[in-house]
Amino acid sequence: MNKFADLFLTFARIGGLTFGGGYAMLPILQREVVEKRGWASEEELMDYYAIGQCTPGIIAVNTATFIGQRTAGIAGGIIATLGVVFPSLIIISVIAAFIQNFADLAVVQNAFAGIRVCVCVLIFNAVMKLWKKSVIDRKTLAIFIVVMMGSVLTDLSPIVFVILAAAAGIFLQNKEVQAK
Repeated sequence: MNKFADLFLTFARIGGLTFGGGYAMLPILQREVVEKRGWASEEELMDYYAIGQCTPGIIAVNTATFIGQRTAGIAGGIIATLGVVFPSLIIISVIAAFIQNFADLAVVQNAFAGIRVCVCVLIFNAVMKLWKKSVIDRKTLAIFIVVMMGSVLTDLSPIVFVILAAAAGIFLQNKEVQAK
């Protein structure tokens, strides 16, 4: 199949089947991008995902753009991005046309309550996968604890935590290298 068509259709499927946003899409991305197509390794996917979280915009779109660009250049990045947003655009347009007519129905409210719980579980699963790949030693555990405490106890912007965690990673790695 044409590489661009494959990128578009793969990311359209990911975009159409991922409920709960960028965090919930990680298991699907891993299966489609790493296991089925070999467009990235697990480590590369985690890097793209982390960068996608740290850059402005939607995690799913940013990650699709990175993977598409890596796979087929700038045009691939554009095609993958269009693929991942296309299903949402269609679905949201349809829902927006009808939601006001049905939003007050108990069945719709109960359905959304159930969906929110499901999304929490999907996000939790994605966090556990990220945990296993990211918190690999005492240094990364220390960074995790400090960032977790800081994010719970303060109202600092997430970008501050990203910058501080990057600086801590560099500092701790340099300290280890100097000790050797």
